[in-house]
Amino acid sequence: MVYNVRLIVLVLTGFLSLDVHAQISFDFNNQVEDLLNKMTLEEKVGQMTQITLEVLSKTKEDKGSLHTLEEVKLKQALIDYHVGSILNVWDASFHLEHWQRVITDIQDVATKETRLGIPIIYGIDAVHGHHYLRNATIFPHNLALAATWDIKHVKTSNKITALETRASGVPWNFSPVLDVARNPLWSRFFETFGEDTYLVTEMGRAATLGLQGDSTDLQPGIVAATAKHFIGYSAPLTGKDRTPAWIPEGVLREYFLPPFKATIDAGIKTIMVNSAEINGVPVHSSHSLLTGLLRDELGFKGVVVTDWEDVIKLHKVHRVAATEKEAVKIAVLAGIDISMTPFTLTFYDYLVELVREGEISEDRIDESVRRILKLKFDMGLFDNPYPNPELAEGVAQASSHKASLAAAQDAMTLLKNDQDLLPLSKQASILLTGPGAASLPPLYGGWSYTWQGVEESFYPKNTHNLLQAMRALLGKNLVKYEPGVSYSESIDISAAVAAAKNVDVVVVAIAEKPAVEQPGIIESLDLPEAQLQLVKALQSTGKPVVLVLMENRPRIIREIEKNSQAILMAYLPGMFGAEAIVDVLFGDVNPNGKLPFTYPRYSGSLENYDYKGSEQQTFADTWTAYNPQWPFGYGLSYTTYKYSHLKLDKAEMYPDDVLNVSVTVTNTGERAGKESIQLYVSDLFASVTPAVKKLRRFTKISLEPGESKTVEFELRKEDLSFIGRNNKPVLEPGGFEIKVGKLKSGFVVKATEENSFWGKLLGG
Repeated sequence: MVYNVRLIVLVLTGFLSLDVHAQISFDFNNQVEDLLNKMTLEEKVGQMTQITLEVLSKTKEDKGSLHTLEEVKLKQALIDYHVGSILNVWDASFHLEHWQRVITDIQDVATKETRLGIPIIYGIDAVHGHHYLRNATIFPHNLALAATWDIKHVKTSNKITALETRASGVPWNFSPVLDVARNPLWSRFFETFGEDTYLVTEMGRAATLGLQGDSTDLQPGIVAATAKHFIGYSAPLTGKDRTPAWIPEGVLREYFLPPFKATIDAGIKTIMVNSAEINGVPVHSSHSLLTGLLRDELGFKGVVVTDWEDVIKLHKVHRVAATEKEAVKIAVLAGIDISMTPFTLTFYDYLVELVREGEISEDRIDESVRRILKLKFDMGLFDNPYPNPELAEGVAQASSHKASLAAAQDAMTLLKNDQDLLPLSKQASILLTGPGAASLPPLYGGWSYTWQGVEESFYPKNTHNLLQAMRALLGKNLVKYEPGVSYSESIDISAAVAAAKNVDVVVVAIAEKPAVEQPGIIESLDLPEAQLQLVKALQSTGKPVVLVLMENRPRIIREIEKNSQAILMAYLPGMFGAEAIVDVLFGDVNPNGKLPFTYPRYSGSLENYDYKGSEQQTFADTWTAYNPQWPFGYGLSYTTYKYSHLKLDKAEMYPDDVLNVSVTVTNTGERAGKESIQLYVSDLFASVTPAVKKLRRFTKISLEPGESKTVEFELRKEDLSFIGRNNKPVLEPGGFEIKVGKLKSGFVVKATEENSFWGKLLGG
């Protein structure tokens, strides 16, 4: 079926004014209503049903066979059950041609063999590149992108991801992750942009604009983005994935809500729901969160999709529904639009029955189907549901590879460099050892060609592990290799020690086995004993030891930090991560990454940087206050920077005023470098205990040796506000302090009728 081909082409080529964009939206709404009025109840419920490709397939993709669709199953799902959405792969990534064939075969059935010809919308988790596409451009994971403190990397990587995803025929990406990572035990920590709300908000907005484009960047290679996981998913009490969180409303609004609000304001098209529960209420069952907060308060107009099998889990796991049918009723009335079932069609059967029985109104079904059809119109699927062959030439371009390498280089975070050991001489002899030395998966992490990312046979043949990259630079003779240990078991530590005696420097590639979601649950942040023993044995040789950390989350290295001369945090840097590590170790790149999280010193002491005043206190000599291994925002360089002339344009301001802040930064070293300027605000006294400081602005600048630049920031009311005692934003009068580098300057917010003493006392 063809709808307004000319209008869609004009939108994609960017030749329409904002007024005409509004007209197109209105026209789409009319077409949605026309189509909705033609649909049966069964056809509507089918649009709300999402199943995984596996249940439509005859064989899966593995090392020995190719994936194939099962025609009978496909037709049963699309024709008999009217299924409107498909997701995922079956345990493997596909080549571009196969993706295009699969999407074409699916859309042929959907558009040519169903009564109304409504196209399928296909969704995939392309969270650091289209990693279910063989040879796609894979970027550093979000935690590493956050370490760049450069939103340009985030937008660029997501723009490339969108193009490569759409080239395969997939128009819907389950990304970005907007969860604020307050607990480093959590197995999905590496998927986040870190522990700070403002940093996550800015990075999340950039990711959304990269995936979906904006009014000045409408291209055929865009996808619908998905803000996930609404809301509070990243703060499980135990740190274990999909387990209960206990989050007071004020905390939820202060720390976890802003990234979602920002991306909704930026026009994000879909939202995925938190699989877990908050304060005893599974989010998939919460009308107050999914309708009251998300729809009514935040004004979200798009599609809400569940996570994997989460409607039925209201019965099977959370036990808030006595039957599966009741679980469907609860979730639909709470506000979900599409159920990622994903293996069965019982959701469809139950929902049809519930409407027939009068338990759910057809008007409620119409609400969801309107949103789903609108999404399909917005993504151009009614115009052309098939892969665009012209996009194929944009996949895995040299320029995209360059962007991935640049992001990985800027993410590298130098945590220690005693006596300026780094950069290493390119004439030095090196022993490379450890579980991350000769393996690709520790560089890529989870969500890489398979769900868990551990099947190396699916990785591109032309990408290098760390050993290969180091030998490519220095030659084989200068780089000796001994595995030493696996992730958790000793292989031959004595051989590594013997080899260390005949080299100048030892480089140990500390690594965590790739894992995501529940398979990534760990009991402790402590580094596995085998890796600790390897490092200690090598340190005993007296040779300089450099640690390279390839980690899903910060692992405790307190025991081996002291006797390591240099430590480089590499995160999960992606397909060119090995080259980026080598570039920094040997001085071709000046490290400029900064930690987007607090690196803990002890597994049982997991503070965040924006801790409260009571967490600073000590009692006698038995309790050490906030004392991480490295603080949030920390990172060294091969040059030095001086901050000076911190200026505020006013010492007093009213709530509606704008505060202008400037600071001068000078490169006082001998190398060019990049510096992330971080501005923090401290509210000195407040009716809700204030954090010691909160990040409120950041930017990144490049400086030649001896060069100075003055950086300017604007702060407004919302940057100084907090969630008060009545769970609403409030800016109270009183003293504040600006901190940039080691510089500080104070100012006062004046009282008005709105933020007077009683407003302060009551929280606004």
